[in-house]
Amino acid sequence: MSMLKRVFCVLLTVVMLLAGAAHFTMTATYVAIMPSFLPFPLALVYLSGVLEIVLGLGLQIPALRRLAAWGLVALLIAVLPANINQAVHNLQPEGLQMSQTMLWVRIPMQLVFIAWAFWLTRPERQGG
Repeated sequence: MSMLKRVFCVLLTVVMLLAGAAHFTMTATYVAIMPSFLPFPLALVYLSGVLEIVLGLGLQIPALRRLAAWGLVALLIAVLPANINQAVHNLQPEGLQMSQTMLWVRIPMQLVFIAWAFWLTRPERQGG
């Protein structure tokens, strides 16, 4: 693994660990932005937090790295509706108040995280 990819892999792990932990320390905040069509919002918040932590740690295990990165791609796509829901309805739960502009900026930022995780699924090019 190249040095650049290694650094970005560690950074994504840190981001996922912090985000996952936030699901347990700011649970009500995440529940408040869940789209109403999703069942069991509290359980989904906890599940996504656990997955962020487990998959983030999985990035640091070479044998699991690609699988963990694919898992993060899927998870980040799965939680995108909550970010969209928050922006569309201007939801401002305690602990996650943002300007309307920032709520909309979070959506393309999520796409950057998806691309980042996807990049980590790609094998290193040999000899070039």
